Amino acid sequence: MRQIRVDTSAATVMVAKPPQPKVKDRRTGEIAVDAETGATLMTVSVMYADNDNVEIETVVVPEPGISGELAVGTPVALTGLIGRPWENDFGNGKRHGIAFRAVAVTSLANGSSKPKAA
Repeated sequence: MRQIRVDTSAATVMVAKPPQPKVKDRRTGEIAVDAETGATLMTVSVMYADNDNVEIETVVVPEPGISGELAVGTPVALTGLIGRPWENDFGNGKRHGIAFRAVAVTSLANGSSKPKAA
């Protein structure tokens, strides 16, 4: 499968929704695990701002790759971010998109500076 490396060095990336276990099967509630390591897979929604474009994207990360407090608004670094194009056939058409996966999501906030209310 084709993978596209994503460079986030010129972007601002912040947590939009804290990490949650990735559900593999919604009917049974089964949690997804990494096929190679067996680690629980987590999803983190991030706000990705680059130039004048801002998007909310969901990134899948193995649980050991999540470090620091990842509350909403926390600036983060995405290590080893890749995008994988996907396409599925459904009864009345095709759906397609890009699935994002990272090796790690790391908080860039130092412990002493928390966002203050305006």
